[in-house]
Amino acid sequence: QERLVESGGGLVQTGESMRLSCTASGLFVVTMAMYWYRQAPGKEREFVAAVSWEGDTIYAESVKGRFTISRDKDKKATYLQMNNLKPEDTALYYCAAGRSGVARYAPRPAEFGAWGQGTQVTVSS
Repeated sequence: QERLVESGGGLVQTGESMRLSCTASGLFVVTMAMYWYRQAPGKEREFVAAVSWEGDTIYAESVKGRFTISRDKDKKATYLQMNNLKPEDTALYYCAAGRSGVARYAPRPAEFGAWGQGTQVTVSS
């Protein structure tokens, strides 16, 4: 059974940086692509970034050039480095494990079997 725990959220000002972490447990997580999604109040959960088992990355247009996704297979951890944060980045951020090692652009949230509890990121203007 996969278990995902996100951490690292908090309150920052516009233009500042923050690094989120996702720690996973479960036999197959290391071989799966990993994803970050976010959900703002009153909005649908949206794709942020993905990293394949081999380290290939995909980003949403809204975060491209500002966010960097990475992973440490030995630690079963996935990270999201967020630079130049904007108020519109304010959301609850979730990580999820894909069903294959290949990263895909914006899979439907319903396709994922397990989500963490999320970590809140708030960017003040």
